[in-house]
Amino acid sequence: TGITVVTTRASTGGFVGLTVNSFSALSLQPPLVLWSLRCTSPSLPVFQGAERFVVNVLAEAQVEVSRRFASPLPDKFDGVAHAESTTGLPLLHGAAAWFECRTVSQQLAGDHCLFIAEVERFTASELAPLLFHAGGYFALGSRL
Repeated sequence: TGITVVTTRASTGGFVGLTVNSFSALSLQPPLVLWSLRCTSPSLPVFQGAERFVVNVLAEAQVEVSRRFASPLPDKFDGVAHAESTTGLPLLHGAAAWFECRTVSQQLAGDHCLFIAEVERFTASELAPLLFHAGGYFALGSRL
């Protein structure tokens, strides 16, 4: 799977983000995406209360960014280059792509919360994405 960092702004004004590999396209018309978050995640209430979020698709050189946002560090953005979108959300520099999204649905399913969102803006770079397979990070190989 591709590795993403989903980011948003908390109601207190601070940025929140976490590494996610459950990101998926859901619909082309309208453009919808889906991702899930464990119900025990400390970030769950922030994302449940956020109207918008950004899915930052990490580039193959961003293994350390993936690890940082998967950690319990209190300020995951410290030392990570980022900018604000037009809606005030964090966009990670050096990513392969960015999906700026508006939440349209949340659904509890087992031990996760599913977030369905409409893509409001999509931007891609020329960088290859970071991949995760069988417990490890991989770079994109040759086209078959």
